[in-house]
Amino acid sequence: MVDEDRVLWLLRSIADDTAVLRKEARASEKRRQDPIWLRGVKYTFVTAIEACVDVAQHICATEGWGPPTDNGDAVRLLGEHGVLATELAISIRKAVGFRNVLVHDYIVVDDSIVVGRLKSLGDLEEFVRQVVAYVTGAQPES
Repeated sequence: MVDEDRVLWLLRSIADDTAVLRKEARASEKRRQDPIWLRGVKYTFVTAIEACVDVAQHICATEGWGPPTDNGDAVRLLGEHGVLATELAISIRKAVGFRNVLVHDYIVVDDSIVVGRLKSLGDLEEFVRQVVAYVTGAQPES
């Protein structure tokens, strides 16, 4: 059984992180010159996406949809089982790959890509809306 309280707590953290990222998307050039600014943005992306993974893994485990082969697969399973729209599941799965690059530094991260992602936070917000609808049984808002 899905632990609604736990999932809603994780979704609140995603919403909070997304609000921080939206604010930082409007940061002045002076603020962006602070060496800690970009590090903070990267870390906030990591925690937001990691919370998405935690939600996906929890739902897959409690609903018996697994085990997923990896974190991206857990998100894919949410799409396959109708928790997320297919296109959103694909997008969040790509975000999981982005998180892996940030965390594990597989390649040198192009900082302009990180800054560019500040302009496209809607998928994180939509993830929250669609999972809330699934967990609470409410219709997702359009």
